[in-house]
Amino acid sequence: MLNFPEPPKSYSSVFLEETDKPLPQKIDPRTRYAFFSTIATGGKSLIKSCKDLHLSRFVCYKTLRPEFADNEVEQKRLIREARVTAMLQHPNTVPTYELSRDARGNPYFTMKLVHGYTLREIFDFRERYDLTQFMEVLMQVAYALEYAHNHGVAHRDIKPENILAGPFGEVLLLDWGLAKVWHPDGKGAQALRAGKLQDEDAVAAETGSLTIEDITLTGQGKAQGSALYMSPEQINLDPSIDHRTDIYSLGAVLYEALCGRAPPVGEKMHHIIASTLNDNPELPSRISKQPVPPLLEEIAMRCLAKDPAERYSTMGQVIRLMHQDWRSDLAR
Repeated sequence: MLNFPEPPKSYSSVFLEETDKPLPQKIDPRTRYAFFSTIATGGKSLIKSCKDLHLSRFVCYKTLRPEFADNEVEQKRLIREARVTAMLQHPNTVPTYELSRDARGNPYFTMKLVHGYTLREIFDFRERYDLTQFMEVLMQVAYALEYAHNHGVAHRDIKPENILAGPFGEVLLLDWGLAKVWHPDGKGAQALRAGKLQDEDAVAAETGSLTIEDITLTGQGKAQGSALYMSPEQINLDPSIDHRTDIYSLGAVLYEALCGRAPPVGEKMHHIIASTLNDNPELPSRISKQPVPPLLEEIAMRCLAKDPAERYSTMGQVIRLMHQDWRSDLAR
C-alpha cells in the first residue's frame, strides 16, 4: 500500500459545535458554500475546495472558467460530466453531492474532496515505490473501468494525472468530462440535434477537422484525450470508438509503470501521434532497469494492439490476468 501524509486536520476532524449548530429555517443556496480556494485549473474548468455550511464539511466544487461560463456547449459538457460521475457509484469513483447553478446562473457540481497524490506524481518519484504498489493502484482503476463499461460508459481520458491515490488506501479514477455514453440500443451519443450535446468524435470525423495543438487535445473537432495514452482510434476520430479505447490507455499506463516511459516516442506532438499510429512499442523488459514480469509485459503489449479487435475484449479479462501470480516470475 502507498503511504502518504494524512490530510489537514481542519478538513478531516469532526467537531461537536459543527454537528449541532442549527440549520437555517429558510435555505438560501447562494450562501451555502464559503471559504473557496482554487485547487486546479483545467483547460476549461475550475476546481476549488470550499466549505458546505449546511453539512459542515469541505467539498470539491467544479465549475467553468469565467471565459467559458456562458458557452452553452461547455455548460452541457459540465452537466453531463456531473451526471455521469454521479451515476457511476463505485468505490473507485468520486462521489458527487450536488449539481446546481450559482447566483449568476452558471452550472457547478460538488464532489467529495479527496487528498492524495496523482499517479503522475508517484511516477515522478518511482524510485520510492515498487511494482507491487503500482499494480495495486492499477488494479483499482481497472475495477472502476470494468464497472463503467458494464454501465455503457467509456472514460476516454485514462492517464496518470487522472488517477488519485489517497492516504487511506483509496484509489480514484478522476475526470469523466470526456466520457462517451451509449444509449440502451448500443449506439453512441448523438449529434447536437434538438438541443442535445454532440459526440465530438463523430462530428469531427464527418468534417475531417482534427487539430493537433498540444499534449492534451480537447474540444470540438479535436481528438479527445491525452496524446501519450490515446488509442489509435481516438487519434483517428473513429465514430465507432468503444470501451476498448480504455483498455488501450490502461495498457499504456501499465507500460509506463513497467519501464518508466509511455509507449509512443518523440519530442514533438506530430512525432508522438505518428508513433502511436505506426510504431510497435519496444518491449518494457528491453527498456526497464528493473526486472519486468513476463505476464505483465504480455498484458501491456496486448492492450496496446493497434487494432481494437486484437486487444482483450473486456476489462474483466485484464483484471483476471492481473490477479495471476506475476511475482513468481521475478523469483526465477
